[in-house]
Amino acid sequence: MVDANVEIPDCDQVAMMLQGLVNTGQIAGAVAITSRPGALVHRVAAGWRDREAGEPMTHDTIMRIASLSKPLTSVAALMLLEEGRFALDDPISKWAPEFRAMRVLRDPEGALDDTIAAAREITFMDLLTHRAGLTYGAFHLGPLAKVYATTLGLDLDSHLTREQWIAGLASLPLIDQPGANFHYGVSTDLLGLLIARIARMHLSEFLAERIFLPLNMSDTGFTVPAAKRNRRAKMYGFDAAGRLEHRSVHPRQAPAFLPERPESLSFVSAGAGLWSTGEDYLKFAQLFVSDGALDGVRILHRETLRRMMTNHLTEQQAADARNFGLPVFTGQGFGLGVAVVIDPDKATVTRCKGGIGTVGWPGAYGGWWQADPTDGTVLIFLAQNAFDMQQAARGVGLGVYSAISQFHGLASTRRE
Repeated sequence: MVDANVEIPDCDQVAMMLQGLVNTGQIAGAVAITSRPGALVHRVAAGWRDREAGEPMTHDTIMRIASLSKPLTSVAALMLLEEGRFALDDPISKWAPEFRAMRVLRDPEGALDDTIAAAREITFMDLLTHRAGLTYGAFHLGPLAKVYATTLGLDLDSHLTREQWIAGLASLPLIDQPGANFHYGVSTDLLGLLIARIARMHLSEFLAERIFLPLNMSDTGFTVPAAKRNRRAKMYGFDAAGRLEHRSVHPRQAPAFLPERPESLSFVSAGAGLWSTGEDYLKFAQLFVSDGALDGVRILHRETLRRMMTNHLTEQQAADARNFGLPVFTGQGFGLGVAVVIDPDKATVTRCKGGIGTVGWPGAYGGWWQADPTDGTVLIFLAQNAFDMQQAARGVGLGVYSAISQFHGLASTRRE
């Protein structure tokens, strides 16, 4: 719990580090927060939420948190698990019969009709651990990339209905046998839509009722209300020359971030579509260092939280996990929706680096968090820089990761 009356120590080092990256055009702005039990250690906002309009980044700036949405959705699913609404080893076809007879590609980059039958059905455990054989189309160069885009629509703001999206995903082949290996992708999006079917309410309503309202996360949701849009950050990226610029479309030229989400859209991206603030997300992250409860409000039972924070990948699955040919886990495994530190000396900062059992996850637009149960420290970092892998491969746009690494180092120094 953060005591609002505790005086915040000198934050000059963190502020100077972030401002330096702003001044050199590596990020537009960022929010960084460190908390320990009973105290707020750092709370820094630097740079701009709207550089062109001269509007500074503030602690209540609302940003798209991308894959930081995934742990929230995973917690929501585990709340239903605690109520006995499903079991981890239940096939998802119990709630989504569309997935009863899946096919698996012989080669993820090969022809879409070159498949074999799935050896077993996809389970809820598979979705929570990204071992369902689902993926993101953008991770592939073969025909799967195009068919994912044409079948599912935009990653964040698809114009398909929820039922159309589920049916579309079920019509696509898997890239691996269920349970075989870790493949990052739309598993959490599907999980969110299954939550809606099980709870018989829209996912946004379930999250608001069961998590956001109880934790007083008043600025978190899939849309930004009109009265709060003045606090919304602009999205930034880099032009061909590597200069920071405002982005109204995704780097792949898909309009992935609609200015205002039409109410007519029933699909929501449970894996990447939420907006939030640093202070809101801090309340959620503190659950992982307070046994699943905050300020007297229990979200998960201790036993469920411990299961979530336990690595469920085999050593080989963790070693083989790759995105764009790069290792996903070094010194880490994966629990139920969160990365878990196994070897603190090898763990990477951009996913989480702390004591054994530290959990967290990054987001594509510069967001990152971690919660360390060994000393109760929680770190939150939010920015809005669109991620472009082709540019990053040339070293463009890596300032946000430099900021996270330096912020982690400064926060760790204060713990010693």
